[in-house]
Amino acid sequence: MRYGPAVRRRKLGAELRRQRELAGLTSLEAARAVGWHQSKVSRIETGASGVKPADVARLLDAYGVTDPELRALLGALCGAGSPVPGEGAGARRGWWYAYRDRLPPAYLDFISLESEASRLSTLETTVVPGLLQTPAYARAVTRAALGDPAPEQVEELVRVRMARQAVLRGERPLEVCAVLDEAVLRHEVGGPEVMAGQLRHLVETGSLRHVRLHVLPFSSGGHIGITGPFVIFSFPRIADLDVVVLDHLTSSLYLERKEDLRAYGAAFTTLREHALSHENSLEFIAGINDGA
Repeated sequence: MRYGPAVRRRKLGAELRRQRELAGLTSLEAARAVGWHQSKVSRIETGASGVKPADVARLLDAYGVTDPELRALLGALCGAGSPVPGEGAGARRGWWYAYRDRLPPAYLDFISLESEASRLSTLETTVVPGLLQTPAYARAVTRAALGDPAPEQVEELVRVRMARQAVLRGERPLEVCAVLDEAVLRHEVGGPEVMAGQLRHLVETGSLRHVRLHVLPFSSGGHIGITGPFVIFSFPRIADLDVVVLDHLTSSLYLERKEDLRAYGAAFTTLREHALSHENSLEFIAGINDGA
């Protein structure tokens, strides 16, 4: 288990090494092409040191990498909200860059990965996933999680959470598959009115073609996810960049080993198979809201 920045450096370094090898260059040749010492290329490729977006751009230029999607993805791994310059990479930083001094680094890491992932698979056992929350529900969750926060802090965090939901819109929206324990739907976070609005929102969002919801009813008994929630980020074309995130009260931990990814991937598949179908889950959620 590692913290987000270390995982990102390692994954970025591994992909840069792969691109160098595809270009048919040794690390020494790559270093000479960009005017560096070989040791700098080696440190970047092993994840031993961080790297600036501009330096990643120089390496990708030397390797002849022009794919805009790949450059954007490596930009997300480069640092929260930092673009990799170049064709198609975009001229602006990620929207969350404006919050870099006010949000924990682990949260910025999470947002940057979320913005570039192609699929998010999540198990939630207590709260609605952030991408599916209403503002009122997000406000109540934030107050409960932080204890006695200042009102302006709450509103800023709610704005960030709502801004994150932009990944569900656009030409190529993030695919979301969420397994929700029934407890998520039964906890009246914020009170009955807030919860009713949240349940309606889940049903509405669940109608999107790229959002799949699966409810684990109490009647399903014990299950493999009983130890706690997790998120699996999957990335387009590069499976080695996939990562599992375990959220804790004061930090997030990232699992990146292939055996960890296989274990959590298998666990998620099992949970989804034991849960209600997407269609039945939407009916189940609507039924709770109707008092069934």
